[in-house]
Amino acid sequence: NGAICIQPCSPSFHGETSFVCEDRKWQMLSDACASLDVQSLFQVRMLELLPCSGGHGGNAGEHLPFVGGGKPGHGKPGDGAKHFGAGNHSCQADFSCIIPDILSSPAIPGNIADIVELLKKISLLLSENVTRGKMQSYSRIANHILNSSIISNWAFVKDRNAGSILLDSVNLFAGKLLLRNGSESIQEPFIATKGYSIHRNTSGKSFDFSMEFNSTGNITGHVVIPEEELLRLPRASKAISVAFPTLGAILETNQLDPAFVNGMVLSVSLPEELQSILLTFEKLNKLEQAGAQCVGWHSAERRWDAGACEVRAHSVSAVVCACALRPRSYRSFSILMAPAAPRSSLLDLITRVGLGLSIFSLVLCLVIEAVVWHHVTKTEITYMRHLCLVNIAASLLVADVLFILAAIVHNTALNYQLCVAATFFLHFFYLALFFWMFTLGLLILYGLLLIFFKITRSVLVAAAFSIGYGCPLVISILTVAITEPKNGYLRSGACWLNWYETKALLAFVVPALSIIVMNLIVVVVVVVKTGRSSLGEGCKSQDLSSVIRVCKNVALLTPLLGLTWGFGLATIVDSRSLAFHVVFALLNTFQGFFILLFGTLLDRKVLIILDYMNIFYTLRNCSL
Repeated sequence: NGAICIQPCSPSFHGETSFVCEDRKWQMLSDACASLDVQSLFQVRMLELLPCSGGHGGNAGEHLPFVGGGKPGHGKPGDGAKHFGAGNHSCQADFSCIIPDILSSPAIPGNIADIVELLKKISLLLSENVTRGKMQSYSRIANHILNSSIISNWAFVKDRNAGSILLDSVNLFAGKLLLRNGSESIQEPFIATKGYSIHRNTSGKSFDFSMEFNSTGNITGHVVIPEEELLRLPRASKAISVAFPTLGAILETNQLDPAFVNGMVLSVSLPEELQSILLTFEKLNKLEQAGAQCVGWHSAERRWDAGACEVRAHSVSAVVCACALRPRSYRSFSILMAPAAPRSSLLDLITRVGLGLSIFSLVLCLVIEAVVWHHVTKTEITYMRHLCLVNIAASLLVADVLFILAAIVHNTALNYQLCVAATFFLHFFYLALFFWMFTLGLLILYGLLLIFFKITRSVLVAAAFSIGYGCPLVISILTVAITEPKNGYLRSGACWLNWYETKALLAFVVPALSIIVMNLIVVVVVVVKTGRSSLGEGCKSQDLSSVIRVCKNVALLTPLLGLTWGFGLATIVDSRSLAFHVVFALLNTFQGFFILLFGTLLDRKVLIILDYMNIFYTLRNCSL
């Protein structure tokens, strides 16, 4: 598994194809076989033309010869090529002479990569004075590789950033478009460009796009520059917008996040004085239960970023987004949908109510523990039990509060560093919760199995704190140190650990699941030890009391040892099942209440002391 095999292309192509071994089968990794030759098709001479190129002298900016024609010589650009266009004024003006060769070539992965490279060179070298003719030729070339019928070929393009490079190249080139008579409109089936002259006295300007997405129908998009934004303009300027109905699916091929682009990608090139715009996206898939997220494409980090936009309106068929134009790293926008995680008002209600009750219960638990501490911690075992309980409650309390703060930080689109800090501490305290539950499990085993092996209190406390806080601290620091330099610490759309790019979430999942398994073994040992006393006695009443005792122990230990988190595996097995998500949310958002109930209020010694202090009855009535 993981072995790479590279094969040469057939004689009529140049390049190579790469395969990777997965489950004892070779799977195609990338296909760089191409019939085009970019270096032959596109060549800009920085010196004056040679006489053989048509006999026309001049500056490099005036003559733009393209070398092409003939079949490429298996990776030897220029072999057998012929000069054309050197003396052809129309080709120099809009490079239309290379279009027939490109449009007649198959849109296979190798050719797609070469055409992306060609468009990149054109946008870098020929983007001065982009006339209508230049933009039309450029759009026809781009349209050839944006066709909805060949989107699947992009998955095998060797450069995984080819889609992002294409987007940046088109945005750069279209941004230099010259407007005739104050407006311009150039439309191909899979790319459309519109431009308008704007000034402060213009009423709210808009760009409307209706474009073909597939054989079944069209998709629409709408860009609006609010009037209050136009008032910021000190002089007449131009606004350019480009629409891509299929580019979102191409960008997805290199984004491992399951959220998919559910509308056209809309790019804008606007004056720096403008700070925000409104965009309306028609949904490609009208999914009623899927939550929509307005996003901007971060060109530097090559990923969708929810911090650039916010949802203004959301219906079954369309989404309205308000997007910020500062910083200027955001020029392209769209909407993401994630149907795999079901959105439900019931889930939201359970989360809010559960977290609120959990936080209140944990605070009450800590208050009660503080009141009865000196009365219930007279032996090593009881001292360590209550020490674990207090730290479990404290860790979960801080984690719950941080969970809410992380959501606020994300929703208000605050700075990236604050989100990193919130994620780090959230990761640390959730890990601390699990490691303290693990410590409690070890303590139970110590009390059951090592009856005659005594350990001093100081050693037990030192070991407990080393496990409870030391291990989480090491894991949290290593996770952020390894993944953050590569911008792989945070996941897109939330202040939480990344999964799809760097698998940073494993730094939480692996320790948590390991502790759940270990604590499950502890519960089995407890069941065996407590159920053994009545075996062979033959008394039905004792058998019944043994069963009741076992059930009570399981009920007490399940929330205290974190076994309820094991139900999260069900949401992974069937992520679309609302029932699994509801059960998981009920068990874990109410964990703080369960800790108060089973860890404190059902402890006989605690109840006796509270009763003695005339506190228990008041607390019991309040909890009921």
